[in-house]
Amino acid sequence: LALVLWAARVVGRPVKWISERTEGLASDHHARDNVSRAELALDRDGKFLALRVALVANLGAYLSVSGIHCPTNNLGGLAGVYTTPHIYVHASGVTTNTSPTSAYRGAGRPEATYALERVIDIAARDLKLDPAELRRRNLIPVAAMPYDTRFIFTYDSGDFVKNLDMALELSDWRGFEARRADAKRQGKLRGIGISNPIEIAGGPPDVPLEEGAEIRFDPGGSVTLLMGTHNHGQGHETTFRQIMVDVLGVPFDKIRLVCGDTDQVIHGKGTFGSRSMSSGGSALVRAADKIIARGKRLAAHLLEAAEADIEFADGNFTVAGTDKTIDIVEIAKASYRIATLPRGMEVGLTEAAVVVPAGPTYPNGTHVCEVEVDPETGVVEIARYSVVDDVGRMVNPLIVKGQIHGGVAQGVGQVLLENIAYDPKSGQLLSGSFMDYAMPRADDLPSIAISSHEVPARNNPLGVKGAGEAGTIGALPAAMSAIVDALTPLGVTDLDMPATPERVWRAIQAARRQAAE
Repeated sequence: LALVLWAARVVGRPVKWISERTEGLASDHHARDNVSRAELALDRDGKFLALRVALVANLGAYLSVSGIHCPTNNLGGLAGVYTTPHIYVHASGVTTNTSPTSAYRGAGRPEATYALERVIDIAARDLKLDPAELRRRNLIPVAAMPYDTRFIFTYDSGDFVKNLDMALELSDWRGFEARRADAKRQGKLRGIGISNPIEIAGGPPDVPLEEGAEIRFDPGGSVTLLMGTHNHGQGHETTFRQIMVDVLGVPFDKIRLVCGDTDQVIHGKGTFGSRSMSSGGSALVRAADKIIARGKRLAAHLLEAAEADIEFADGNFTVAGTDKTIDIVEIAKASYRIATLPRGMEVGLTEAAVVVPAGPTYPNGTHVCEVEVDPETGVVEIARYSVVDDVGRMVNPLIVKGQIHGGVAQGVGQVLLENIAYDPKSGQLLSGSFMDYAMPRADDLPSIAISSHEVPARNNPLGVKGAGEAGTIGALPAAMSAIVDALTPLGVTDLDMPATPERVWRAIQAARRQAAE
């Protein structure tokens, strides 16, 4: 990128460089190359007393811009949704001959959640407790909100017990043993896994970054939104317009969205960290409040009433207690007619806001995954997948479900397939194309059952929480725990990702040899 910018300046013309697939796989930033050792202490009743984690993170041959962000800045996820009173973590970074590592969907939160949820599963197995019941005994109660984990994060809201109850019902957790027995009759191994992910969105936790928005009405009554967050597939052109419809009552088809154009957008930090709705949406609401205040002044002048008597609702300015009203589109048009303006009022109806959110949000939920394993081939099939998510108030539930689906698919991809492989002797990259690096496809996933539990966030006026990364964070431990649960009767109690057919088959063979000996 730096050389492209330099070349464009030298030649005075646009310069574009297009990477070949193999170049990209060899040189692009990789992610999630951690080795973690987790220890969990419990009392006789299964209450968590302490968690200790030591992790070693591969940083690659040289440090990327976000190289240490993932293994350090998001360690707060190790507290999870539990009341663990003592947590100690030691993180080490090492340099190797591999490509640099950096942020990837979840950016450290999947790694933290994976370490925590997997060690809880091991504790449940050793104590002969239902994994869901062990988690229930340690969940933070809703009455404790806001809750300071005393390990980086302070949760503003959440109802983790309700998430768990809804997920157990949605997944038919209690009917699993019958499905396991049926699979056994067919020569398959069936397993189930559960995870309670929570993450930070729109951080960092101490000083959330500001975000800007501008609302600009034109003389015809249409409106342009100029947003500092950038849309690249998340559906901003729908959700930000929905907010405008709800807050200002402007017709949907009269709204245009502009983002990413720094010649027009006054201020913006951009789209990352699942912050667009909480940060950008907050700025948009603040700008809308300014539009309403300015509109009331003009409406009072046009309706010959006191400004204090003007009420605004559903896109209409009304004199309280009367039927005298004027809608916001007409107000926008009137704002450009100088003769109709009150003395001293500027022409036009445009307002902007730059907002620092009161704090980050903490999306959370419960994932339940069921798998079937063919012990003769090692092939793993995701048989059922259920999610209960709390992303706060949902502006567009369909888009939220799409984000959850995509996140789960990426998580399952890492669990089953994806692996950057190097020759152990020469260091040569072996997975240099999509012939060698397996990506998840539609037939790798079942229909994903999703139910939402909306607990509004307290740190922004919309009550929204991030949704873009939540699916991945819960998928890693839920899917991997299900695979290990399926293999446990054979004596396989641990397995590293990805659980490819070869790895699963070899683990089964090793367990059978050990049992025979």
